[in-house]
Amino acid sequence: MKVLISYKNDEPYKLAEKELTHYTTKLNRLLTAYDPDLVQIHGVFTKSARFEEHSFSLNLSLPTGTLHATGKGENVRASCKQAFSELQSQVKKHQSRLRKDYEWKRKRPRQAIEVPS
Repeated sequence: MKVLISYKNDEPYKLAEKELTHYTTKLNRLLTAYDPDLVQIHGVFTKSARFEEHSFSLNLSLPTGTLHATGKGENVRASCKQAFSELQSQVKKHQSRLRKDYEWKRKRPRQAIEVPS
C-alpha cells in the first residue's frame, strides 16, 4: 500500500504519524485481496485559520474504485480517527457490493413450522 500524506496550513505531528500507522495497518487487513502496489492512500491535514478545528480528508484508490472520507475534530487525532472509521465502513460496504451479498439475502422470512405436541 502506498501512503502519501500532506499538510496544509499545519505542521506535521508525531502523534498524527503514530495514528496513521495504526489505522493504515488496520485498513491493510481489510484490503488483503488487492495487490499492495495498486492500493494508494492520499491524505491531507488542514487547520482552519478561523476556528480551532483540524480536518483530515482521505482518498483511497483501489483497482475497483475510489473512496473518499473526511473527518473534522478539535485535534488531529480526533479528525484522523473519524476519517479512517468512515473509510473503513465504506470499504466494507464496497466489498459487500463486489461480492454481491445483496443477492444472497433471503427475500422473505422463513415460515415457522409448528410441531404437534
